[in-house]
Amino acid sequence: MAKINQNYMQLQGSYLFSEVARRRTRFLEENPDAQIISLGIGDVTRPLPEAIISAMHEAVEEMSREQTFRGYGPEQGYEFLIGKIIENDYRSRGIELQTNEVFVSDGSKCDVGNIQEIFSQDSVVAVTDPVYPVYVDTNVMAGRSGAYNKEANRFEKIVYLPCTAENQFIPSLPSRKVDLIYLCYPNNPTGMTLTRDELKKWVDYARENRCIILYDSAYEAYIQENDVPHSIYEIEGAKEVAIEFRSFSKTAGFTGVRCAYTVVPREVKAYDEDGNAVALNDLWNRRQTTKFNGVSYITQKGAAAVYSPQGKEQISRIVDYYMTNAKIIREGVASLGIDVYGGVNAPYIWLKTPNGMGSWEFFDKLLGEAHIVGTPGVGFGQSGQGYFRLTAFGSRENTEKAVERLTRLSF
Repeated sequence: MAKINQNYMQLQGSYLFSEVARRRTRFLEENPDAQIISLGIGDVTRPLPEAIISAMHEAVEEMSREQTFRGYGPEQGYEFLIGKIIENDYRSRGIELQTNEVFVSDGSKCDVGNIQEIFSQDSVVAVTDPVYPVYVDTNVMAGRSGAYNKEANRFEKIVYLPCTAENQFIPSLPSRKVDLIYLCYPNNPTGMTLTRDELKKWVDYARENRCIILYDSAYEAYIQENDVPHSIYEIEGAKEVAIEFRSFSKTAGFTGVRCAYTVVPREVKAYDEDGNAVALNDLWNRRQTTKFNGVSYITQKGAAAVYSPQGKEQISRIVDYYMTNAKIIREGVASLGIDVYGGVNAPYIWLKTPNGMGSWEFFDKLLGEAHIVGTPGVGFGQSGQGYFRLTAFGSRENTEKAVERLTRLSF
């Protein structure tokens, strides 16, 4: 008799964005003439930059010729891309990495979900709350979560670090022992950031307590303010305790192309049952070479073009486009007297739902009266109850239309 992984039975309801899509579909079935504007899922709308398209066309031509055709590539990524990543994303900020410390992949969502495989099942996991659901759900699947407490809307073995307006969305250090700490900055969903001094507290804590920080910096390109670190490795000692995840999805429009990378420094170590230090770089390399065949040559050539002079200029314009959208949304929401956060260093706007409305209640009002789809804050965790996320990844036309509709609502 084949048996299931019982941990999957602990997963609660639908994946957040699947539930959002389900409600949107049902509304359209009942209201087929409604013109829905989606400011919910963080999918990009601007086309790929010309520099990337040209590089990918050239790669396609190479694949058509016997002399330049490529089959399997290295699971860790081609050195031509890894070299550009190190030079532009790290060395330019005074951070030195070796080529074997960067692993190219098909998405940060995959990597932050898969990374937990190299840690013991009894590892204690800490997450900020609200939080990107993948961090929690993949640890539920692995059996680290314990039972789900429906009343608390939390899992009993996961350590939650509340982030609300009351603490300026800055999580406190854990009050109990933890082993793995998930941090995402600029933050999804709140759009907030940590300063260097605030991030240093986490690095120091991890070093003192032999924890590992899993640092998701997928939105690094949207940082506008000077005191916000672009990489956790800007903090002294971080290479000893942190793994960093980066993505081309929101930076270069690769949500449908799929390319990202994870940095696992040789210095970062965890411990076996006998207390011996083990390099996580070796374990992640073993995992990737066993379960992953690498990102296509064509895709990696496109990603490398991100770092060309033309690519940098074109991507800068895209980032500016989305951040202008963020400003439009932020100012429009604020004009209604609603408390609003984020949208300064990230393409996400996090608002406090008016008049004590619940997150899903606000979702239904926005969809039913303004035909706008957003994301309920409670879907990111219990501390997100009473909050709501809007994204700046829509077109300028739809963004302006959505704000106009918002301003006509009464609360």
